[in-house]
Amino acid sequence: MKLRLLLLCCAVASFAAYAMNAAPARPHILFILADDIGYGDLGCYGATQVKTPHLDRLAREGCRFTDVHATASVCTPTRYALLSGQYAWRHQPGSHILPGDAPLSLRPGSATLPALLKKAGYATGIVGKWHLGLGDAPKTDYNGEIRPGPLEVGFDYAFILPATGDRVPCVFVENHRVVGLDPSDPIALDYSVKRGDPGSFVQDIPRIGKMTGGKSALWKDPDIADTFVEKAVDFIEQHQAGPFFLYLATHDIHVPRVPHPRFKGTSQSGVRGDAIHSLDWTVGQVLAALERLKLADRTLVIFTSDNGGVLDTNGPDTVNSGTKETANGHVPNGPLRGTKGTLFEGGHREPFLARWPGRIRPGTTSDALFGLVDMVATLAALTGVALPADAVPDSFNVLPALLGEPGAPGRDHLIFQVGGTNGPFAVRQGQWKYIASGGGKKTGQARVTNVVSGQLFDLAKDLGETNNLATQYPDKVKELGALLARVRKQGRSRP
Repeated sequence: MKLRLLLLCCAVASFAAYAMNAAPARPHILFILADDIGYGDLGCYGATQVKTPHLDRLAREGCRFTDVHATASVCTPTRYALLSGQYAWRHQPGSHILPGDAPLSLRPGSATLPALLKKAGYATGIVGKWHLGLGDAPKTDYNGEIRPGPLEVGFDYAFILPATGDRVPCVFVENHRVVGLDPSDPIALDYSVKRGDPGSFVQDIPRIGKMTGGKSALWKDPDIADTFVEKAVDFIEQHQAGPFFLYLATHDIHVPRVPHPRFKGTSQSGVRGDAIHSLDWTVGQVLAALERLKLADRTLVIFTSDNGGVLDTNGPDTVNSGTKETANGHVPNGPLRGTKGTLFEGGHREPFLARWPGRIRPGTTSDALFGLVDMVATLAALTGVALPADAVPDSFNVLPALLGEPGAPGRDHLIFQVGGTNGPFAVRQGQWKYIASGGGKKTGQARVTNVVSGQLFDLAKDLGETNNLATQYPDKVKELGALLARVRKQGRSRP
């Protein structure tokens, strides 16, 4: 016991000495959110059929986290929670996957992550996927000034893909307007058209919904990653005097997967693997920009994903897009059960990497529990911004854990959802995870799982969630069910 205490004291002292090195008090912040990347999709988390040298480098030069969660297993609610600090199921507009013509789900003027960092003196920018709605009309009009949007919730600059690559409209929006739109060719959207139906094809790729007009503004799918890199590097260059906060939300590796020709065939896992290579290249390009501008030592870089991985065949190449066969042994979520769209760990446990030279010890690993919903309170604490009492109701300050401090515990409990305000839900506390009745099921290829009335797992012994202990530990089921009900009823969970 004395030896363990001595070793812990030595580790803390060593970390304190390391942290006193010349890292700035308020770093630049580069937050990279990938799309549909699973826990097993990176080399530093065990992947062998795809190569991710730039992301693996982040792990070597920073901290690799093993128990960080998206809090939702699909995109819109995760992004809403990340920026608002509120569980998305508390706010109906942000609780489910939105169509491409939905109004803005975030509240203009609220204490969002970019708004708080702006208050701290940061230049704030978003480049990439938005998927949180635009405008205040029942259906977004893309033909004029589009507001409210990212600029009304705290961003100084926005260059966004409005929804997803497989949803219309297939255009970029910069600040308040569609890029390159010819007013004589207005955009019209029809979401009654299903993907694959006549009229749903844009540039020979089936999309969700129909789009007419806007021909001069259409993006080119193979060039999306290059475009986002260009805009991200431009923002970094323009604000290098800092401090800046850049939220880089990649399209990779969401369907339709149309990687640039230079990535085709470069992986051993079909087009999905090639898209992972494109993602890693994106990370490498922005890291290189930081180094070129001598900003690397002054920048906190965070990489994670919005939900777990999934093998699916939607895209222009239905044969090679992402099937089990073309995965060639690659398992997107590694040892975890479930996929995107489920409440099993594969749906929401994410790769999470953080690098900040001089503050985060290189080559370390943390098993601290926290979620992306905690980034608002945590980065506010990092930058010295006081949180309004009624703001960010579910965001915990886990800054010591983010910085990889020895023994930092993260948070006590966390709630997970798929989509919608009424669940299904799961709750995590310590080693225990309870999936409430109705959870754990998602229809669709590779997403069907068994459903029973309440599922309890001891993740310390059963990370793969193979042994349902609900009947053996009814008191624990009752306890966690009560915790879930209490958090939902209280309207907030932040201490």
